[in-house]
Amino acid sequence: MAVDNIQYIQSIQLIGAGLFAVAVLHSFATGFFERLAHKKTTYAGLWHLLGEVELVFGFWALVLVFVMCVIDGKQTTIEYLASRSFIEPLFVFAIMVIAASRPILQTVMLFVRLLAERMSLSGGIGLYLTVLILVPLLGSFITEPAAMTLAALILAHHFFSKKISLRLKYATLGVLFVNISIGGMLTPFAAPAVLMVATTWHWDMAAMMSLFGWKAAIAVVVNAVGVSVLFRKELGQLPTSFDSQKEIGMRMPWWLVLLHFGLLAGVVAFAHQPGMLMGLFVFFLGMVRIFPQYQDRLILKQGLLVALFLAGLVVLGGQQQWWLQPFLMSMRSENQVFLGAAILTAFTDNAALTYLGSLVHGLSDEFKYALVAGAVTGGGLSIIANAPNPAGVAILRGYFEEEVIRPTGLLLAAFLPTIVAALAFKFL
Repeated sequence: MAVDNIQYIQSIQLIGAGLFAVAVLHSFATGFFERLAHKKTTYAGLWHLLGEVELVFGFWALVLVFVMCVIDGKQTTIEYLASRSFIEPLFVFAIMVIAASRPILQTVMLFVRLLAERMSLSGGIGLYLTVLILVPLLGSFITEPAAMTLAALILAHHFFSKKISLRLKYATLGVLFVNISIGGMLTPFAAPAVLMVATTWHWDMAAMMSLFGWKAAIAVVVNAVGVSVLFRKELGQLPTSFDSQKEIGMRMPWWLVLLHFGLLAGVVAFAHQPGMLMGLFVFFLGMVRIFPQYQDRLILKQGLLVALFLAGLVVLGGQQQWWLQPFLMSMRSENQVFLGAAILTAFTDNAALTYLGSLVHGLSDEFKYALVAGAVTGGGLSIIANAPNPAGVAILRGYFEEEVIRPTGLLLAAFLPTIVAALAFKFL
């Protein structure tokens, strides 16, 4: 019986690893399915479904659940799913929807506008710089998913909706993803990769600032300035206009703004208590219903797609520990750990990497630093590298050709910003 159980575990782990690999390859092939959807009318709906990048991991996670039911029955499958934590998908869904509400978005836009105007730069350069610097660093306090949502919405309205080049779109996306990934390193609760280990490794605010925070801030500024200089001509020609009533929200009741920020803070504070989190979210939905005149359409669809993406990653990721943890632990030097974590992050969520590291006892402080630094450094290399990335994709992909953000394009765009982050964490 014990031998049979071992064989089962090995077989389901191999199947899980295989399905995970297929899901990763599928995420790189979404553009192909979208093109099929436009050419083949008979199965256009199916091809379009397979072309939705947010559905990829959810789809293959469903296949894994079906396979587990066939191999070992319903009860074992239920027990496996019950052992998975779906708090992060739930949290990201709630934080995305609340952060994109009009009172919060307008308030953030007010500060962004004030800073942009004081830069006195031509065209949209000032606003562009401010969004790529301020909002990612703000993510250390309002969480990375909220920062990604806010930055993507502002960029969509002021830049991606204009006639800008495809090169600028991808370059912006690459810098945004990298800056969001490292911008949450000022605190121990904002970046998913840090959140997984902060309590176990006793990293408080002071530790985060001294180990990572100031280095991350420098890299964020260098990346934003670099892309702004590279595309200064195109950005300088963009007219940046502000609607004082719609964007700044001067007529928004102050108490409603405070209430929304209070709900946002509450969701962050109770991120690991699903009952409280959902209670706050339901209260938020009630406020939206009562005061619709102060709200835009909620991004419920985008939020649900991102939550499905992350939930699928949780289900599939649970079957990867058997090979991922030994691979990480086989790295001896700090440089190997740093480079290995950065590369692996492109193929799996960086929080999964750091979580596996937190399960191992007796790690040196140097190993811990290299693992987390490498994980967040590679957080912009792919859509699945960092939990907030699907949120940015859900908001911005409609402005790309065929509404597809090509993984290879994102990888190339994020390469230089990733190098900057790596140099900051390794040599500063």
